[in-house]
Amino acid sequence: MPSVRDIQAEHRVSPLTVQRAVAELVAEGLLETRPGAGTFVAAQPITPEAEPDLGWQVVALGRGRGVGDALKELAAVPPPGAIPLSAGYPDATLHATGPIGAALARAARRPEAWDRPPSEGVPR
Repeated sequence: MPSVRDIQAEHRVSPLTVQRAVAELVAEGLLETRPGAGTFVAAQPITPEAEPDLGWQVVALGRGRGVGDALKELAAVPPPGAIPLSAGYPDATLHATGPIGAALARAARRPEAWDRPPSEGVPR
């Protein structure tokens, strides 16, 4: 591969942009860097031609990048008894539905809760 400076000059981009692009290609296994020698195209294993993936996600969103270990760890099935918090929704046992329901019921029983507020606003 040409040097970072040569790529920078040819494409008129910053060295950081070139370094990030090279790092991404190294992470994908397309390039390999050898300290003191340069950056080289990685040897590609010879594999039989696979049928193209025409699933709607690939067609609409493109091929995904390599999945890191952290993402694989988040997607792993948790051990029995563990409460996963990475899904974005806490487990039903962690919901405070009882206390919240009781507070709402108390508020709804207050007569002033159903009154229309004054048009000039509520005093502080």
